[in-house]
Amino acid sequence: METVSEGASEGITRLLEEWSAGDPEALDRLMPRVVDELRQLARSHFRREAPGHTLQPTALVNELYLKLAAQMQVRLVNRTQFFAFSSRLMRRILVDHLRRRRRVKRNGDEVLISLDEARDRAPGGAVDLLALDDALEALHKLDPRQHRVVELRLFGGLGVVETAALLAVSPATVKREWMTAKAWLRHELRGR
Repeated sequence: METVSEGASEGITRLLEEWSAGDPEALDRLMPRVVDELRQLARSHFRREAPGHTLQPTALVNELYLKLAAQMQVRLVNRTQFFAFSSRLMRRILVDHLRRRRRVKRNGDEVLISLDEARDRAPGGAVDLLALDDALEALHKLDPRQHRVVELRLFGGLGVVETAALLAVSPATVKREWMTAKAWLRHELRGR
């Protein structure tokens, strides 16, 4: 994600604080300021998808807005938290959309995603989005912090330092958890 000026970031932080304090109109004032970055984030999610997805990036951002507006108790105090949270919601929307399509199709085609190994953000190769989601849920039960590291790095697009700051751990811990989680996910996905 591109960096923004300090003043713009402070404005976003203020709107996030107002929204977190229960002002639903703050979200309406926030969205125009972040919509371009959200579209960029949505396009990033779609680069991991197989071609021909029936949901488009703009529709994903619209669905995200509806999910954000429905949030009753969310506490996001900075840009990093907001975009990480938004990215997780986008992944959830895509998985739910795929599950609905599969239920309708009954034994539909496998939908593959590329996990962008070049950026070292992925557990490897191309995998079924639903298999990845199931593996991530299993990882969450096994090790919630590793699950969170994967979500923030893979889907939130955060670097080691940003992830460490958000989780209040050292960058070395993030690197270690990331490597362990990637190895575990590779093993888990091969078994599926």
